[in-house]
Order: sequence, then C-alpha cells, then structure tokens
Amino acid sequence: MDVSVVVTLLNEERSLDELHRRLASTLDGRDWEAIFVDDGSTDDTFAVLRAICERDPHVRAVRFKRNFGQHPAMHAGLVRARGDRIVTMDGDLQNEPEDIPKLLAALDRVDVASGRRVERHDSPGRTLPSRIINGLLRRFTRVSISDFGCAFNGYRRSAIEPMFGAIGRQKFTKALVLSTGVSVEEVDVSHASAGRGSRYSPVRLVRLALHVVAGFWPQPVQWIGVTLGLLCTVAAAVLGIYGLVYWVSQSNFPGPLFAGAGIVLVLGIQGFVLALIGESLGRIQRDVEARPLYTIEEEL
Repeated sequence: MDVSVVVTLLNEERSLDELHRRLASTLDGRDWEAIFVDDGSTDDTFAVLRAICERDPHVRAVRFKRNFGQHPAMHAGLVRARGDRIVTMDGDLQNEPEDIPKLLAALDRVDVASGRRVERHDSPGRTLPSRIINGLLRRFTRVSISDFGCAFNGYRRSAIEPMFGAIGRQKFTKALVLSTGVSVEEVDVSHASAGRGSRYSPVRLVRLALHVVAGFWPQPVQWIGVTLGLLCTVAAAVLGIYGLVYWVSQSNFPGPLFAGAGIVLVLGIQGFVLALIGESLGRIQRDVEARPLYTIEEEL
C-alpha cells in the first residue's frame, strides 16, 4: 500500500464525519488506508467510526479499553499501518487533511516530513512552554527543526519501523525517529484552534519537560548535579567573601539573611533534582514491569 494515515482520537464524534470526508477527498486516486485509534473516548466516537468503516473499506478502527494517551494510541496505529509512507495526525481538525500531499511530496526527497505549524492559534501560555521544550529537544537530539510538538508528520516506513519498540513508551515520536540520524525536511502546515482548548495544563507541561530531560538527555542527574554543585560552590564562596568584607568594614555581618537565602536555594535545587530522579525512576519501573502499552476493546 502507498499511504497509511494514522489518526488518534479522544471524544471527537462531532468532527469525525468531516475529517473522513476530507481525507477521502484528498487521497482520492491513491492507494490508501486510514487507521483511526479511539483512545478511550467517553462519547459516541466509536459508534461514528463503526458507521464509517461499514461504508468505506479504506478505513480501519481500534478502540482502547480506557484512555492510555496519545503516544500509545499512535503506536497502535503505526504497527497496523501497511503503507510505504505513513502520515500521523490528530483527529480534532487542528490539522488539515488537505496538507497531506505536501508531506507526501517531501517524502519523495527525505525520510521524515516534519510538520511545522504556521500561524498557531494557541494561547501564549501554551506556546511559550512549547518553545522551551522545542529548544531542549533541539539541544538533546542535535536536529535543528523548529516544531517537535506537531503531530502532523510523514514518515517513510523504513525510517519509523525500527523505532516501534520505543514509540509509546517514550513521548515525542518525531524526536525519537530523528535522533537515529534520518533525513528530514520541514513542511509548513495549517493549524486551526482547538475546539475545546488545549489539553495541556501548566502542570502537564512541566511534567512533559521533565520527560524530555529524562528521556533525551544522557545522564541528566550527573550533569545537573555537577553543574549545580559548581554554581553553588562559587556562589557560597562569593557570599562568604562578601560577608567577611562586610563584617570587617561594618562590624555587622548579616548572617541570618544569607543563611535563609542559602537554605531556600538548596531546597529549590533539591526539589528539582528529586523531581527529575522521580521521572527517571518511573521510566525504569515501567520498563521493568513490562506492562502493555494499552489494551484493546474492539477492532474493526
């Protein structure tokens, strides 16, 4: 098969018929399939999918027993895809199916067509953390693309298939694939506003940043420990010299103030390092337990 489109869904009953219609129109004349993965929707998403599957043989559907997350859902679709070229996208119509031919055209030249959202319709509270996470991923993967968070991408099967074992257990599928050294080209794609707003709260974005550090930065605890140790040592030496000079010149060294500031600084550092260690230990626990990424309720 030429093209497989993997679509992840969560409570998208209202947009599904339009999404299917636009996919079919865009891919008309090609040898294609679409795999829709319902990530534990609580509305009638799968009922709509069932009706679509009955009238269109190009469409297949998978339903999870509960919500497992976007990346496990993407894994379920990828391992079932039969196309030589695979396109991944969300099902909320923030990604426009009409942009798929641009991704496919780029795959004639490179291994990965990386979607780059233009004129993003997200709030500053969403885009600023996204820029920070993108900067971290550029640093850790050594791949200079601008939008690691865009789920609308194209992959040659030969580029993504070797990473099936890691996809789902590790977030940022695109970063995983690009870290192997495959060729990439950025493709500008349209981006509509989310109908229900962003699902990424500030707390979730912080956890995502920790996941990036733990997952893509080699030996993060060691690097952070050495860096912060040096900084704290230098800061303590500077404060000690300043305090000594102030004590000698003014006969009144402000010890309680500096002691309190030092304690707060140390507690902050310890909190961040413990959070990072917790993320790393959580990843180790999941790997050791070898729990399934997801369980499937039904497949069409």
